[in-house]
Amino acid sequence: MSQYDVDLFVIGAGSGGVRAARTAAGKGVRVAIAEDRYLGGTCVNVGCVPKKLYSYAAHFHDAFEDSQGFGWHFDSAPRFEWSVLRDNKKAEISRLNGIYEKLLINSGVELIQGRAEIVDEHTVTINGRHVSAERILIATGGTPWMPEFEGREHVLSSDQIFDLPTFPKRFLVMGGGYIAVEFASIFNGLGAQTHLAYRGPLFLRGFDHELRDFIRDEMIKKGVDLHFESTITRVEKQDGAYQVALSNGETLEVDAILGATGRRPRFEGLGLENVDVEREFDGKLKIDDRYQTSVPSILALGDIIEGPELTPVALEEAMRLVELHYGSGSAEPIDYDSVATAVFCHPNMGTVGLTEEQAREQCESIRVYTTDFKPMRHTLSGSDERCLMKLVVDDSTDRVLGAHMVGEEAGELIQGLAIAVRARLTKRDFDATIGVHPTSAEEFVTLRSVTRT
Repeated sequence: MSQYDVDLFVIGAGSGGVRAARTAAGKGVRVAIAEDRYLGGTCVNVGCVPKKLYSYAAHFHDAFEDSQGFGWHFDSAPRFEWSVLRDNKKAEISRLNGIYEKLLINSGVELIQGRAEIVDEHTVTINGRHVSAERILIATGGTPWMPEFEGREHVLSSDQIFDLPTFPKRFLVMGGGYIAVEFASIFNGLGAQTHLAYRGPLFLRGFDHELRDFIRDEMIKKGVDLHFESTITRVEKQDGAYQVALSNGETLEVDAILGATGRRPRFEGLGLENVDVEREFDGKLKIDDRYQTSVPSILALGDIIEGPELTPVALEEAMRLVELHYGSGSAEPIDYDSVATAVFCHPNMGTVGLTEEQAREQCESIRVYTTDFKPMRHTLSGSDERCLMKLVVDDSTDRVLGAHMVGEEAGELIQGLAIAVRARLTKRDFDATIGVHPTSAEEFVTLRSVTRT
């Protein structure tokens, strides 16, 4: 008989935590999982899922206009109702929460509602109950972070923005990461006069610079007011609106403000001070190649360790962790360099592999192939939206190091290219592939002229 109440205690029922709990339970492991907010974590409740639903909603604004070039006419202008979108979203999230609960229960996992606190390397306390575990897995995810400034209490986080009681006609986003850019596109598409303020000279730092420039220009064309090299210094509430002072001297009057300036690991109340767990320089937990922290019985995965903060990454880490500790004892390392990602701005961005800037740092010589064109759909729609596609190639090996796109459904298209990049395919392989016509995607296999070296 085991000396512990459970074999594995998981703290956090987000994507990674639930996957680890279910997979381990399927191998006969005695598992308990604790969650103090909502099942499914950030992605299901206040992240990927509702964001994508709202992004779909925002696309209809352009779709209604574009349809007129194809013969569609409306007797009156289409009207957007925020409450319908918001409430339908709530119903869908509630459905998904129920699915997560059933998956855990049907897997034999003990689900405990409440905030778990680590007491020592083998014990947690939750709702006044002490539970001993051979291993403790921390999968608490991240939480929004904002800098200090006067009137910060008037600024909403991404956790709050989906459920506003009324739709803001004037909207300001503070930040320059993918969350900020996506929400600026969403609220602009839904009809708000939208501003984005960012402290740097250009948003989406870390992505390919050419794509960042392209998205900036496309967002400006769609009517988003961009305020680069500026931050919020003060927010005052006046007559039901907000007066926002920016560091560049501008003053904006808006109805709602979103602070999307970054995320931090969600460690509050976790009890890390009770165990000697080492941290990385940015506060995340330091782990080895088996997801063990400096306290071997305490494991960690997802947004609280170094690596891409993406749901599919957390899912893969969970499966690998379980295989290492409760399966064969070995598992292929995750290829983080070939993880594709998408930014659901309008138009979308999809990217995988090295940016041009990274490739120039790592390779002796490269070739860059690009194409910038009006998609076929817009030859009749009247829209001036354009599409950008790009391949980055190692000149010495001909290997495709990176593939990048800005355009409609870029997020869908980039998944297939991720297979090619991970498989280390060459430009010659791309050239030998016959395209699907007429599509935008075929441009990736018909790029022949080198744009620059």
